[in-house]
Parts: sequence; C-alpha cells; structure tokens
Amino acid sequence: MSQRASLERAAAMVTQFSGPALEVGWGDGTAYDHLREIMRRREIIVFDRQILAPSEMPPPAAQRILGDPRETLPLAWERCRREAVLAHLNVVSPRMAAELAPLVAPMLRPGAIVIAEAQLELPGWELIAPTEPGRETRDFLYRAT
Repeated sequence: MSQRASLERAAAMVTQFSGPALEVGWGDGTAYDHLREIMRRREIIVFDRQILAPSEMPPPAAQRILGDPRETLPLAWERCRREAVLAHLNVVSPRMAAELAPLVAPMLRPGAIVIAEAQLELPGWELIAPTEPGRETRDFLYRAT
C-alpha cells in the first residue's frame, strides 16, 4: 500500500510534464503494473537484469532494457536525456539505490520526481516532505531541480 500511494503521489506531481517514466528494477512487476495503470499515456521504460514476464506481455520489447542497470542506464542517456518525468528506483538495497541514482539523474527533466526506498543525497535532488508527517513510509520522494 505504501509503494502504491507513493507511485500515485509522484504521478500526480508530474501530470503537467511530457516524457517517459523509468522503472529501475522489475521486482515482481507489481509496481510496473500500477505505473501503467496510473500513467496510461506515458512510455514506461524498464531497466533490470531480467524481466520475468512473457515477451508478449508488457512491457513491450522496445521498453525493456536488459542487463545490469549500472551498465545499461548510461547507454540510455541519449534516448531520453533530460526528458524523464518520473523514476522509480525499485531496488531494496540502499547501496544499489545510491549507485543507480547518479546514473538516472542525466535522464530526468527539471521537476521530475524520483521514488526510492532508501534515503539518498544527490546534488540537485530535493527531498519532498511526506504528506502526513510522522506517518511511517518506506518510500522517499525527491524532486530533480
């Protein structure tokens, strides 16, 4: 429920922008399915070592970037340089999130929202206060400036 609420809040914050969303880490595909539901008209590009979904199921082949995201994210910089409106770092390890964050940054447009389970410190990323201070959440939201 917490992740779902974070995805919905982030999607609502970028409705005025055009550009793709990035899903970094497939997990079980639940977050992707929810993003697809709430961001119907947006391209969602998924980065992960493997995507455990049949090739005929979403995401389409052109939106699946397979391989280690530490290697594939830089290769995709030109594809959406400063155009992505949302990035979901769907990785559990805080260390991995910290490694991936600077690789996602060149793809984000000013005002883009980043969702991560780990608290990150990256120049140009502003932590967004929770909607309900004091309420426990497992996700952190950032705005790229």
